[in-house]
Amino acid sequence: MNETLIRSLSGLVFISVLLFATLFSPESYLLLFGLCLLQTAREFCDLIQLPKLPALLVSGVLYVLFAVFPTSSDFIDFGLVFASLVVLTRLIFWLFSNKNTGNDRQAKWVRLIGYIILPFILIVKIPMLTTDYVPSIIIGIFILIWTNDTFAYVVGKSIGKNKLLERISPKKTIEGFLGGLAFALLAGVLIALFYVQEPVYVWVITAICVSFLGTIGDLVESKFKRAANVKDSGNIMPGHGGMLDRLDSIIFVAPFLFLFYKILVYVS
Repeated sequence: MNETLIRSLSGLVFISVLLFATLFSPESYLLLFGLCLLQTAREFCDLIQLPKLPALLVSGVLYVLFAVFPTSSDFIDFGLVFASLVVLTRLIFWLFSNKNTGNDRQAKWVRLIGYIILPFILIVKIPMLTTDYVPSIIIGIFILIWTNDTFAYVVGKSIGKNKLLERISPKKTIEGFLGGLAFALLAGVLIALFYVQEPVYVWVITAICVSFLGTIGDLVESKFKRAANVKDSGNIMPGHGGMLDRLDSIIFVAPFLFLFYKILVYVS
């Protein structure tokens, strides 16, 4: 079967399952992202050579404790965000350095928890920041990510000349990044006006975060793959690679957006 067709069908199935589970009920949403977490953690363990069984056990326990049966404590929420942001910030510095990943087991566990597990917990908390479950928020974020990725690829392939970070991702260009940002901003305005009906500035800021941080998340994952000398994080999605390949943007963006939305809820 044609590779483009396989990729398109695989992507359509993924999007359909995600939208159905997110819209159907909070329980189906939690189940879907719990399964995605376990698969992503499994792939990440392969990349950094961390034993999978204890990593999956820790992933499941933390997800159940903080996502499935969460407390309503702001202290815990901000603690989860702070811990994740510390790890993600260190990964940003690591991205622009010439260092490869270390072999220290403790550092690997810190990255698994701060880069994979905690962002997944915060992803599922985003549409539950108020007393009601609001799936349109997380769907809007995914729409922005898909818009940014799609138009970054289209613009970059069409007119891209200047490389963004060639030693990590040779195909990414500055023109592609700017094209993705422009269309994400447009999508953010449309989402605010016609879908979630929230202040436009909220979704403009969300679009900027998605474009900048989502691109960094993609590059960080690319550096992990380069260090492991693999093309994809896995093969669960034909034509797309692994679950980490598909969710690398959202897991990097989620802690920053959770903090932004949490502050909005708090001040309002």
